[in-house]
Amino acid sequence: MKEQSTSVRPSLSGAARCRITTDDVHTRRERASTNRCLVSLLVLLIALPRVARPQDSSPLQSPSDEQYTIRENVDFVVLHPTVKDRKGSLVSGLGKGDFQVYEDGVLQQIKYFSHEDIPVTVGLVVDNSGSMSQKRAEVITAALAFARSSNPEDQMFAITFNENVSFGLPDNTPFTDQADHLEIALSRIAADGMTALYDAVAAGFEHLKRGNRDKKVLVVVSDGGDNASKHKLAQIMTMAAQSDAIIYTVGVFDMNDPDRNPRVLRQLARTTGGDAFFPRRLQEVVPISEQIARDIRNQYTIAYVPANKKQDGTYRVIQVKAGQPGRGRLSVRARAGYYAPLKPQPMPAAGATDHGIQK
Repeated sequence: MKEQSTSVRPSLSGAARCRITTDDVHTRRERASTNRCLVSLLVLLIALPRVARPQDSSPLQSPSDEQYTIRENVDFVVLHPTVKDRKGSLVSGLGKGDFQVYEDGVLQQIKYFSHEDIPVTVGLVVDNSGSMSQKRAEVITAALAFARSSNPEDQMFAITFNENVSFGLPDNTPFTDQADHLEIALSRIAADGMTALYDAVAAGFEHLKRGNRDKKVLVVVSDGGDNASKHKLAQIMTMAAQSDAIIYTVGVFDMNDPDRNPRVLRQLARTTGGDAFFPRRLQEVVPISEQIARDIRNQYTIAYVPANKKQDGTYRVIQVKAGQPGRGRLSVRARAGYYAPLKPQPMPAAGATDHGIQK
């Protein structure tokens, strides 16, 4: 994997190469020289180019010996594509040269590539409304199956919702890596009431920002219906496009359930590069949850700097392709696109009005 990973190191000026010691500094001249080196180094570190995924400030580490870090300042677009063969099996062993990334139809240059099981910040968003009362035990079992199949270093949290949105973990425990803690979190409230799915997803997006893992995921278990949210679907879809989170949805409903809305569940997953599952029997929910965990742990990581440098706030469409001789036809699932950053507008001069006349 080291040969396929891209390591980017900013070149350092002469000031950064100053050798700084303290034991041998005895004269004022030596102290002054040392201080100049310290100041120069500090200025350099502040001025080094800083790049990041949209909406995320946590570092992304390369598996190579030379550490590659994607930092904050929205230049890189980071994707976590899933690759499958014709039989639907996960495909591993692909290299950087086996992928092509297009933004608005223009081929992009991949700057970073890896394929390893990196820890995830993941939220389980579980419908606890009245329509789920008969399925509650299976849903909780499925959520725990997912937790037990995840990376031991994952940060997990749980949200349950009816007309109200509740975080199951204690206020002083934003995340856990213990499945039994999640079981308690998911079991606290009896299934009852109406459904505020959109509010719960919005709360999940917000809580993901508190995590420090490089990949963010929401697993939503619901019938897709909503009759109690303050948020509208359009708002949630905008949040999904602006966030770097991947959403997996599990539609649990009966065909005669009047509240079901599989279209919403598919839309959330497709926009973010996740997947939507609709088990025909409740017994299928557990293996689906385990499949989602495997999917997350076998994704590739790709980063590129957009060729389009405009900061115009427009939506950019992403397409990822993969192929390797002897592999046959491969399908790639990845984020559908993202919103470009919007160039900050200059602040008006102090004391000026819209007509340029001071008060």
